[in-house]
Amino acid sequence: MTEPPAIPVAASGRSALEVARACAQEAGELARARFRQPQEVTSKGRGNLVTETDFEVESLIKRTLAQEFPEHSLLSEETASETDSAGWCWVADPIDGTRNFVSGIPFFCINLALCYDGETVVAVTHDPNHDETFWAERGRGAWVNDQPIRASDTPTVAASVLGIDLGYDDDSGRASLRLLQALFPGIQCIRIPGSAALGLAYAACGRYDLFLHRYLFPWDVVSGLLLVKEAGGTITTLDGGPATLRSPSVIAGSPQAHADLLRWLDEHRAELDSADGD
Repeated sequence: MTEPPAIPVAASGRSALEVARACAQEAGELARARFRQPQEVTSKGRGNLVTETDFEVESLIKRTLAQEFPEHSLLSEETASETDSAGWCWVADPIDGTRNFVSGIPFFCINLALCYDGETVVAVTHDPNHDETFWAERGRGAWVNDQPIRASDTPTVAASVLGIDLGYDDDSGRASLRLLQALFPGIQCIRIPGSAALGLAYAACGRYDLFLHRYLFPWDVVSGLLLVKEAGGTITTLDGGPATLRSPSVIAGSPQAHADLLRWLDEHRAELDSADGD
């Protein structure tokens, strides 16, 4: 892979990381102000909702980035989901965890990252309800607010807390539930957060020993790709291949537990594939 060029500076003279953190935090303030308030909600499919706040937050992000980086493109969930990610491209999810947001559950985030040819170089995941900003810049480690973070060093699946989300595809969701049924009780416990971006952030800082998802979009995974790597964790697809912006699945977290889970998946692949074909 070609090494990305130096990260560009914004029109205001701020770094891309400074712009991303400030933008995500401003977007988070807007989302919190709208949280648990009456608003229009529409459905894009079972469990996949969009609110007027999603559009307001995305508009705020677009305005900020257009002013600071007018030559960069933007790939975002609600209004620019078909953007080509070649070159310098910002990737945004205005509210990751919209189902939680609509239900009044205070577990959602703003996901914003800068990529070059699909490789994340600046990552921000901001949780406005807990005042936590997870961030990373290529080669500078991973952080939450002003504290460095490290992925878990838990050695095995059996000793792990596993975070998992089911996504919006019925077949993928059923396959994930069958995987959990096959794993359980050979694991410490299972958590379903309802936000893939926060799930990956939690894997980066060791709150989850492992996080697994098999139905992702670029705006879900973009920040986690860098957060987990810079925190010393491992992130791959479910088959152990390189995880990228366009990967539909990930396993992330402790390098040792990750390797143990891949071994377990290899040993049980025939039975899992047979069940998935039912």
